[in-house]
Amino acid sequence: MEINGLPLHPLAVHSAVVLAPLAALLAIAYAVPPWRDRLRWPLFAGALLALGAVVLAYLSGDSFREANAFFNDPALPTTEKIDDHEDYGWILLWVTVGFSAVALLNVALHKVESRWIKVLLGLVLVADAIAVLVLVYLTGEAGADAVWGEGYAG
Repeated sequence: MEINGLPLHPLAVHSAVVLAPLAALLAIAYAVPPWRDRLRWPLFAGALLALGAVVLAYLSGDSFREANAFFNDPALPTTEKIDDHEDYGWILLWVTVGFSAVALLNVALHKVESRWIKVLLGLVLVADAIAVLVLVYLTGEAGADAVWGEGYAG
C-alpha cells in the first residue's frame, strides 16, 4: 500500500497514534456522569475513527512487511524488533475492536435507567481505554526501536 510512492504504513501510524489515545481519553471523560451527555457523540465518532485508524495502520504495516523481504531476514537484528512491533500491533488491533464495541454500547445504552448497568459499562469502558493507551505506547515504542534502534541521537 502506497501513496505517491511512499509506503502507507509510516503515514497511517500517525493517525492511529493520535486518534486512538484521543478516543481513549474521551472514553475516560465520558465515564464522569456530568459529562456523559456532552461527550456521547464525540465518543461515538472517536471510537469509530480510532478503530479505522488502527485497522489501517495494522493492515498497511502487514502489507509493508510483505513487500520488503529484508524485514523478514532472520540474520538481521531488527527482524526480532519488527516481530515485537507486529505482535503489539496485533494485540492493539483486537483491544481497539473491543474498546470500540464497548464505547458504542455505552453510547447506545446512554439513556438506560439502571444505575448498575451504567456503572458496569463505565468501568469496562475505562479499563479498555487504559488498555488502548498502554498498547498504543508499547506498539509505538517497539516500532520506533525497530526503525531507529538504540543510540539514535536525532
